[in-house]
Amino acid sequence: MTTTESSIAHLLLKEEIQDFLYEEAEALDERNFEDWLDMLADDIRYWMPMRRNVKANELDREFTREGQDINWFDEGKATLERRVMQIRTGVHWAEEPLSRICHFVTNVQLLNATPSASDPTEVSVKCRFLIYRNRVQTETDFLIGKREDTLR
Repeated sequence: MTTTESSIAHLLLKEEIQDFLYEEAEALDERNFEDWLDMLADDIRYWMPMRRNVKANELDREFTREGQDINWFDEGKATLERRVMQIRTGVHWAEEPLSRICHFVTNVQLLNATPSASDPTEVSVKCRFLIYRNRVQTETDFLIGKREDTLR
């Protein structure tokens, strides 16, 4: 494969990844949770560390450590399915009434494609997100962060 062909394959794959991330965001925004679950691999691990305020010389402690410290999430597909089932009951105290949510995805980076960008079976991706959430009349949150995904 020539350098030009490799670059084109990289761009096409990145476009496909962006489309996937946008479709995922749209499914969540539209509360199509079952469609969102269908996008997830059965062996998904949804893990989110907590971030702490630390001194400049303690940056290694800024994020909680996987498997050693408490974290925001550490869930598999079965747990995510149970969360969706609970929301669908209409008696989920944290989501009744349901939040109005809007996801923004940006700065999508294709980190690695195995075995290649032209014929990937596994892709490592990083991006940034902003989530606007409004609940009841006055509760408003902005959730901002980055995520790293392995797509297959």
